[in-house]
Amino acid sequence: MTKKTSNNFSKFAPKKSNAAVKEQFKQEKRKFKKEREEYFDKKKAEARGKFAADKRQSTASNRPSAGNTPPPAITHTRQENPDQMPLNKYIAHAGVAARREAAELVKKGLVKVNGAVITEPGHKVTAKDDVRVNGKKVFLAKNLVYILLNKPKDFITTTDDPQGRKTVLDIIGKATTERVYPVGRLDRNTSGVLLLTNDGELAQKLTHPSNEIKKVYHVTLNKPLEKVDFDKILKGIVLEDGPASVDVLAYADIKDKTQIGVEIHSGRNRIVRRIFEALGYDVKNLDRVIFAGLTKKNIERGKFRFLNEKEVRDLKHFGKGK
Repeated sequence: MTKKTSNNFSKFAPKKSNAAVKEQFKQEKRKFKKEREEYFDKKKAEARGKFAADKRQSTASNRPSAGNTPPPAITHTRQENPDQMPLNKYIAHAGVAARREAAELVKKGLVKVNGAVITEPGHKVTAKDDVRVNGKKVFLAKNLVYILLNKPKDFITTTDDPQGRKTVLDIIGKATTERVYPVGRLDRNTSGVLLLTNDGELAQKLTHPSNEIKKVYHVTLNKPLEKVDFDKILKGIVLEDGPASVDVLAYADIKDKTQIGVEIHSGRNRIVRRIFEALGYDVKNLDRVIFAGLTKKNIERGKFRFLNEKEVRDLKHFGKGK
C-alpha cells in the first residue's frame, strides 16, 4: 500500500502580523497610484503633441501661396501711410525753405497740391503728389548736402532777392545741383559761420529755440565797453521785444576793450547788435565765429567747404546742453 504524502505545510508557516499586512497594502496602493499618474501623464503628452501638430497644419494651410494675395484684414483702426508727410515738411525736404518758413508759405496760399491751393501746413502729401511753390514744382531731395560758408559782408542770407542784391548762393555758385538754403540768418553786415543745407529736419532742429543752439560772436565796438555796461549786459537788459541776456560775455583783448566776445543762444533778429545799441554803443563789426559747434577754421572769408560725415553726425546730436 502506497503511503500518501502532503505538500501542504502552510498551516505550519508563521502567520503575518497585522502591521505587515497594512504595509503590503500601502505599497500596492502607492504602486497603483504611480502607474495611474504615469498613464495620465502619457495621455496629456500625446494630447499636447496632437494640438501642436494641428496648429502647425492650420498655419501652413492659411499661409498664402506664391502669387496668391490674401484677403484684406478687417479692422476699425485708422492706419497711417508711412509714405505721407506734412506739406511743410515736404517743402523743407525739397530744399525750398526751413520747415517754419515753409509753413508760412503754405499759410500765405503760395503752395498748390495737385492743382489745388492748400493753406494747412499739416496737409498730408506723398512723393507722388504734384507740389508747387510759387508755381514751381518741387521734388524731395535725394542727396543731402551740407556746406559751411565763411560769409563776408554785403551778402544777404536768402535764396533770392527781389532787389537784385548779392546772396550767399552767389558765393557757392554751382557747388551742388541740389537746392540748398541757409540755416538761420546773418544780416547783411554780419560775417562769419553760416551753414547751408537741404536737410529740412536738421535745419528745423538747429533753429528751434527749445534746442538752445549756441552761437559765439566777435564784436567790435566804436568805443570801449565800460565796466558798468558790461555788468548790465550780464544781468540782462530789456529791449523793445522783451528781456535779452547773454550766456557768456568777455573782453576778447584785455588791452582793447572795444573787442568783445559774446556767447548767446537766442535767435532773435539782430539781437547782439541791439543789446549794445541799447546802451549807446555802435557795432562796427560783427563776426560769428562758432555756430552749433562749427567754426570757420581754415576757411577764408568768402570761401566754403562741405562738412564731413563726422561733422554731420555731430550736428544731428547737437542740442540743448551741448
